[in-house]
Amino acid sequence: MTDLRLSAEDATDLDVISSCLQDAVTQVRDLAFLPHARRFAMVVNRFRWEDEGKSSGQHARARAGLHFDNVTAARARNIAQDRPDGIVNLLAIRFEELNAPSGIVMLTFSGGGEIRLEVEALDAHLSDLGLVWETPNKPNHDDQ
Repeated sequence: MTDLRLSAEDATDLDVISSCLQDAVTQVRDLAFLPHARRFAMVVNRFRWEDEGKSSGQHARARAGLHFDNVTAARARNIAQDRPDGIVNLLAIRFEELNAPSGIVMLTFSGGGEIRLEVEALDAHLSDLGLVWETPNKPNHDDQ
């Protein structure tokens, strides 16, 4: 298995990162806005969608880090920041350009959670951190 390393400087690039992080889970304590560094960072356990369909029949997760630079503000909604052990499930990441190159990055979590980042320019980086493990569970997106 190869470690994933991706960067995004526009909405199309960020869509690729978003698809790689769909169904990533993390604890609230692993989400951090660092205003003096103008960075938002998070560490997640991502589902390795790129390995699906391979002959092994096993599923895998990997520890990964994602950060955004040029962040001027961060706001959270429906994420219990007073519960650092709480688990959040990332569904998607989107970028809306406002005044080129500035815009809004929206991280959407299950249960209605959102993080909104105001950025001067989109500059995102995703890197696997080396830890990969097998899991019997595959995220399910059936409409019920």
